[in-house]
Amino acid sequence: MSADRSKQQEFVLRTLEERNIRFVRLWFTDVLGFLKSVAIAPAELENAFDEGIGFDGSAIEGFARITESDMLAKPDPATFSILPWRTESPGAARMFCDIALPDGTSSPSDPRNVLRRILEKSTKMGYACYTHPEIEFFLFKKAPEVGVAPVPVDQGGYFDHTPAVVGHDFRRQAITLLEAMGISVEFSHHEGAPGQQEIDLRYADALTTADNIMTFRHVIKEVALDQGFHASFMPKPFTDHPGSGMHTHVSLFKGEENAFFDADAEFNLSTVGRSFIAGLIKHAPEITAITNQWVNSYKRLHGGGEAPAYANWGQSDRGALVRVPMYKPKKENSTRIEFRSPDTACNPYLAYAVMLAAGLKGVEEKYVLTDSKDPVALPSNLNEAIIEMEKSELVRETLGEHVFEFVLRNKRAEWLEYSRQVSAFELDRYLPVL
Repeated sequence: MSADRSKQQEFVLRTLEERNIRFVRLWFTDVLGFLKSVAIAPAELENAFDEGIGFDGSAIEGFARITESDMLAKPDPATFSILPWRTESPGAARMFCDIALPDGTSSPSDPRNVLRRILEKSTKMGYACYTHPEIEFFLFKKAPEVGVAPVPVDQGGYFDHTPAVVGHDFRRQAITLLEAMGISVEFSHHEGAPGQQEIDLRYADALTTADNIMTFRHVIKEVALDQGFHASFMPKPFTDHPGSGMHTHVSLFKGEENAFFDADAEFNLSTVGRSFIAGLIKHAPEITAITNQWVNSYKRLHGGGEAPAYANWGQSDRGALVRVPMYKPKKENSTRIEFRSPDTACNPYLAYAVMLAAGLKGVEEKYVLTDSKDPVALPSNLNEAIIEMEKSELVRETLGEHVFEFVLRNKRAEWLEYSRQVSAFELDRYLPVL
């Protein structure tokens, strides 16, 4: 055990005692990106650090077959945080877990491990990966009911701030809780659609960002429940309004130097930065089933509202797949790229893994970035995305065989179930005339 990890464990154990924390929630995600949790008593935590907590992996989506079901959840003390909405005594805290097999090796089905593998590759190439997500979501007046259209909490628009727009009070409470958990927020505002909000997290390393996104989604749901609303990260709940994206700003650093920055280049974008974009452009169709993993995701991508429908890039085109922001020209640390296809309902560990794998492939192979005159279209539906992913050696290698095959099986089943449904559109259009 490293000295740092030992100190982190000691800090956690001491804090539990000093703050009268009696419930420790161990968090991890399944392959589809749903948060899982098991609560243990503080007395069990020291053993959990050393040996992990056993559970039946076959009961978790994508984790294991019945014949190989035994797994261990090993808490990461660096992710320890007290849950600020559990203010009564005794309190509660949480830590993210790494999933291991009984022999102690990392589970190939753990999304956190999938991302860690690509980050280890990045480190070997000499780069640290930093990410900054802009997370959009909707607030509705009540929980969804089958056959009933969702009702947004307000009719506000982009940047609106009026007494009739309740989102600013919601965002204030959510941000207060996030910052109490050590998650820094950069911006927040009302987005373009009725009831739609955006909260942007500050830059962090990619693994920390993915952990923060999982925490973010849980906090938003908790605050909505507390205020009598329903929060949704569904990519596109309304036909006639923009969907919710998770535009992610990315930069690579070599030590203290931004590898994307070149003071003499167009857009201040270095050769490394241009090759990274070229990697995203080339591999975009094959990674889309991961960055946009639901049937509904494609209603957003091909439904307008500045969502990217083509694998293109640009500086001022806010409908481009990859944009080069120019908020602070000539400032080295501000040089980055913005990848705009992911939505807020993706598994952030897997989405960031394939995103970084595509960009790093471009850097590794020295891809040349060309003008986006005749861009390739992104998949127009989940089935097309599955077909592209199935052919991809990049995605297979990045996810690992187990996760790759599970995602394909799961998404094929989702598409089949969706395809056989008779929609309201069909009934409204055809029943009266056919």
